[in-house]
Amino acid sequence: MVSPTGYAERLNIQFVSAQSRTGLLTAQEAQHVRQLHEENRQFLRIPRRPYWDRTTSSEDLKQAERESFLEWRRQLAHLEEEKKLILTPFERNLEFWRQLWRVIERSDIVVQIVDARNPLLFRCQDLESYVKEVSNDKENMILINKADLLSEEQRAAWAQFFEKEGVKVVFWSALAESRRLSGEVKELDADSVADDLSDSEEESSSQEEDVTAEDSAESISTGSALQSENQCLLFDDDSSDEYEDCEDDEEDNWQTCSEDEGGDKVNAIAPKCMESTTDTVAVQHVVQEQNRNVKNFSHLVQRNELLEIFKTLHSGPRVKDGEVNVGLVGYPNVGKSSTINTILGDKKVSVSATPGHTKHFQTLYVEPGLCLCDCPGLVMPSFVSTKAEMICSGILPIDQMRDHVPPISLVCQHIPRNILEATYGISIIRPREDEDPDRKPTAEELLTAYGYMRGFMTAHGQPDQPRSARYVLKDYVSGKLLYCHPPPGIDPDGFQHQHERCPGSRTVQASGPEKPTKNTKAKQIENVVDKSFFHQENVRALMKGVRATMGYRPGSGLVSVPAHNAGSVVGKPWKKHGNRNKKEKVRRITKHLEN
Repeated sequence: MVSPTGYAERLNIQFVSAQSRTGLLTAQEAQHVRQLHEENRQFLRIPRRPYWDRTTSSEDLKQAERESFLEWRRQLAHLEEEKKLILTPFERNLEFWRQLWRVIERSDIVVQIVDARNPLLFRCQDLESYVKEVSNDKENMILINKADLLSEEQRAAWAQFFEKEGVKVVFWSALAESRRLSGEVKELDADSVADDLSDSEEESSSQEEDVTAEDSAESISTGSALQSENQCLLFDDDSSDEYEDCEDDEEDNWQTCSEDEGGDKVNAIAPKCMESTTDTVAVQHVVQEQNRNVKNFSHLVQRNELLEIFKTLHSGPRVKDGEVNVGLVGYPNVGKSSTINTILGDKKVSVSATPGHTKHFQTLYVEPGLCLCDCPGLVMPSFVSTKAEMICSGILPIDQMRDHVPPISLVCQHIPRNILEATYGISIIRPREDEDPDRKPTAEELLTAYGYMRGFMTAHGQPDQPRSARYVLKDYVSGKLLYCHPPPGIDPDGFQHQHERCPGSRTVQASGPEKPTKNTKAKQIENVVDKSFFHQENVRALMKGVRATMGYRPGSGLVSVPAHNAGSVVGKPWKKHGNRNKKEKVRRITKHLEN
């Protein structure tokens, strides 16, 4: 008999869906989370620098900054604990935010560098408002890096979206532009060598002194022109000595534009704007009014075009007369340092695939009157649905993840089955007969097929799924497995033009019903040894004396037996061995009786 307690426990049944085990949200849960994000978006703010003037001491300013920073952290903690919302792992070190404040204060143009595959995740709208709070003369711009991963239609959709928002955006690819510049430099070097050879031939063939003088003058002029072009593209050490980085004492003092003597004009505006931090909505309205006439283009800009945009975008009063300061701000691993190296034509800033490689504030002069300010990568507070989204976006390091199933499941949801199979050359197991034939592959199915293909096995002979997951996720972050998030209001599945162009993206519906093929019998390839063994006429038990009959001798392989000796070989061994056994049996019985 079942007790009432046990009966009640059996009635308390909870159905666990397969999707919940992968760490992903259902459609209803995702819609509810998006609604909470919109309701609480006004609380996503970056920390502000407290009001200060020249009478404020250093100790009082630091104390005010610490108190304001703690209050900001309490507000975000309230969102995480009370509202149960997931935030990005925003920067909790005050020193990094102090560097951001100084970059904004000393910059005329603040450029947010975002990833082209998900620009809205890496864009911080409150940062644009804070820039206008510091000084209304400063300009905001969004530099969409890695835009070569997008198609022309995708870039046009994003350009139209930001144009409606009143934000200036520029599509840029640091890697593609670096390759293009390196290719031009190689062509220039080859042309210079060819010109030198042709000039030397002309000088040797000509005999008149006037002609030789003219040729030498032309060679000198062309050589100097090419040398000047190479210097403009490469920015050698000789030319970069004139524009050196910030000195050590300047980095130690952290002297901002408002603390300099030449920044009095901006300082007169900045404290007044920073006094009213509650007027964020009004500032955003002013920004939209000013940027109504913004016109965005969808083509990839080159280095010279980008520098021209930096020079002409800002038209108001500047922090330093006759000089444009451009501050580069963004998340870690979005390509700030790579952008600077491409613009300068030389490796001035170290880069790494690990998020947060840049640690310190740096200023670099591109040319007279144009200075770049590289800010360390800061993770701004933003809403995310799951932690798997942050791993797939490159915000969290892949090598430090603990659970590989949710991010791999997200990859399987974004990348079609045929793209995964065509990229890695694998065959993922098909759904069962009782399942949906068009369902997405699971994380286990993908990692099992990838582990077998790469030979990643555990000590127990099973595929090493955590190791395989790291390789797949790194391919997803690098763009080998490409998925591009669309602007709001556009179907995500119809936005993936790169999947349609893939040669392996042909589906059953697009190709139509397949015609039945003829059941042709496959040609069997048989080994010579197997054929000789399995097609023997005299097949008997492998007993002593029969092996020679079958044409087999140990260690010698198959041997042919002469036909004239076949009869004698078959009969004599059996008779000989039979007589020997009888004699041996009689001898043993006789010996036993004697004893």
